[in-house]
Amino acid sequence: MSDCIFCKIIAGEIPSTKVYEDDKLLAFRDINPQAPVHILIIPKTHYDSVNALDEKSAPIVADIMLLAAKLAKENGLDSGYRIITNIGDDGGQTVKHLHFHLLGGVKLSEKMA
Repeated sequence: MSDCIFCKIIAGEIPSTKVYEDDKLLAFRDINPQAPVHILIIPKTHYDSVNALDEKSAPIVADIMLLAAKLAKENGLDSGYRIITNIGDDGGQTVKHLHFHLLGGVKLSEKMA
């Protein structure tokens, strides 16, 4: 999508601090980190959110979860971490491209809202 910031990052039009890239996924450091480790993991195929997935595209979430576990280990998050995706305006989604936040490196609050 031409106006999607994450699609522009994937295309190399906007710089990012990449921590992982393959043919399906891109992971990069959040520019406004909410924890010492805050990595965004996105599919290279544009989906607006989890709601845009179907049976054919849903396996991308498994790929993202496996990558999140790998990145958590590489970033020393042995005592725990959080994986979050926001869906829709009321869910706090600000970029309409499926993405997951990997957060850790500090004891995270139990409060979710």
